[in-house]
Parts: sequence; structure tokens; C-alpha cells
Amino acid sequence: MCHWGNPILRKPCFPVEVITEELRHLAVDMIETMYSANGVGLAAPQIGRSERLCVIDVPEDAEKEEYVEVNASIPMPLVMFNPEILSKEGEQIDEEGCLSFPSIHAPVTRADKVSFTFADINGQRQIYTAYGLLARAVQHELEHLNGGVFIDNVTDKTKIDAKLEKLAAKTKRKLGLA
Repeated sequence: MCHWGNPILRKPCFPVEVITEELRHLAVDMIETMYSANGVGLAAPQIGRSERLCVIDVPEDAEKEEYVEVNASIPMPLVMFNPEILSKEGEQIDEEGCLSFPSIHAPVTRADKVSFTFADINGQRQIYTAYGLLARAVQHELEHLNGGVFIDNVTDKTKIDAKLEKLAAKTKRKLGLA
């Protein structure tokens, strides 16, 4: 897992031209990695890759009750190649974390409803509209693919600054960048 301080987290990913068998296996491995880390999403840069690929699986019991039924038609886990957000509506504020920022959480404002498109694991173009936590996860993972991270959306970082600095320093030492 790539943690804060690793330069790959700031690099935009390149589009996947052809969904190969190797990339399908990578997607399956990413799902297993996400599950083993108790995450709801994982983007390629978080495992040191630069393809526009992310996976998401929001468990039904993690979603707010009012969104379970409206999100039910979206099959989980999602494997998304070259995802794009088509539209955003509404607003939600909630604590957010990230597998690349262990033990760091902060309130982040995101759209409450997003429509998005992507190529699935078979290369078929899909379009969905998601609400609540699933909408938040889609926005979070696509942000990774664009070289962004959730802390870019935190308005008051004073409570997490020390943790961020410590994590970045630790990561840079591991990578030999410090």
C-alpha cells in the first residue's frame, strides 16, 4: 500500500487503452487488497500503479438507510476502468479516511449524488447514479486517479497536520526520499 508521502499519489493516471487479462487480474487483486484492509475503495496509485483503474464495494450495512434501495441496482464490487463523473448534485459532509492515510480521518464535503460512467471488467461502458456513501466513495477514488487525495478537501487541517507530517516523513524514509 502506498502511503502519504509517496509521489505516485500526486500523479494523474493514464487511460487504459485495452483491458487485458493482466489488468483483469490486477482488478481482482485490488478487490482482495481492499477487503483485507477493510476499505470500501482502492485506486491504482494506492498500490503503486498508474492506470485509471479503481475498485469499490460499499457494504449495504455501511450505507445510510435512505440510500440502500436507490443504490441497490449498482452491482458490487465495482471494477472501474477510465471512470468519469458526469454530474454532481447536493452536498454531504462526513468523516472520511483513506487506506493511504492510516488512522487519519477528517470531515470532507462531497456531492450527495453523482452520475458516473466507466468501462467494466469486460470493457462494457456502464453509467450509474449513486447516492450517499457510494457517491462519496466514487468521488474519493476518482480523485486518486486525478492525482488528488481526500485531504485536499479538508478545510481545517490543524487537527491532522502533525499526523500528516509524521506519515509523510515515515513514507519518504522507507522510499529513500528523505
